[in-house]
Amino acid sequence: MLELERARKHYASPGGAIHAVDDVSMTVGSGEVVAVFGPSGSGKSTLLLLAAGLLRADSGNVRFEARDLGTLPKHELLSYRRTKLGFVFQSFNLVAGLTAEENVAMPLLLRGTDHRQAHKLALAALEEVGLAGRSRHSPAALSGGEQQRVAIARALVGEPRLILADEPTGNLDSDTGDEVLDLLSTWSRERGAATVLVTHDAGVSIYADRILRMRDGKLTEPDLDAQTAIGGG
Repeated sequence: MLELERARKHYASPGGAIHAVDDVSMTVGSGEVVAVFGPSGSGKSTLLLLAAGLLRADSGNVRFEARDLGTLPKHELLSYRRTKLGFVFQSFNLVAGLTAEENVAMPLLLRGTDHRQAHKLALAALEEVGLAGRSRHSPAALSGGEQQRVAIARALVGEPRLILADEPTGNLDSDTGDEVLDLLSTWSRERGAATVLVTHDAGVSIYADRILRMRDGKLTEPDLDAQTAIGGG
C-alpha cells in the first residue's frame, strides 16, 4: 500500500548536507502496523512527511496505492492527504478555539462533507475513542491523554487508508500511551489501514507487526528481537 523506493531527502546546512532520509526503501501493507525507532535527528519525522506528501523526495520514489506522490499535481496531492491519510501529531495540533467535536469534524468539512453528517461522524469517532461525553469541551479543558485521543479521532474520522503517527505517546504517561497504541493498532487491523508509528518508546514494539530502526537517515530491519532492535536508539 505504501512504498518508498530509494527515497532521499537532504538539507543544506553551514556544516554540510544533512542526509535526513538517505536511500530508504520500505513497504507497508494493508492492515500492517510498522514501528520505526530511532534517536532524535535520525530522520524519522522526515520519513513521515515524505509518506504524507508534505515533502517531496529529492530522488527515488514514494508511492501510495501504486501512485507516485512526487508526480501528483497539487490538487491530487491535497485530495490524497484529505481522503487517504490520517496523521497523528505528537503535539496534538488541535485548534484551541474549537470544541473536540469541531476539531474532529474539520477534516470532513474541508473535503466537502455536509455539516450535519460531518458532526454526526465526529461524534461517532469521539465515542470510539471513549470521549463521547467530552465532545463540547475545548482542548484546554482536556487532559493530555484526552487531547491525544481527540487528535486520533480526527485522524481516523475519514476512514483513512494510511495512518502516520509521529511520537503518538511522547506526551503521555505509560498507561495512557498503552491505551492510545492499542486503539491505533486495533483500528488499523480491523479496517485494513497501513500504519507507521515513529517513536522513541520501546513499548510500541508489542503493538507492531514489524520493527524498523532508523539512524543517520538510514533504515534497517534488524534480524533481532524487538528489544534488542531498539537498543542504542
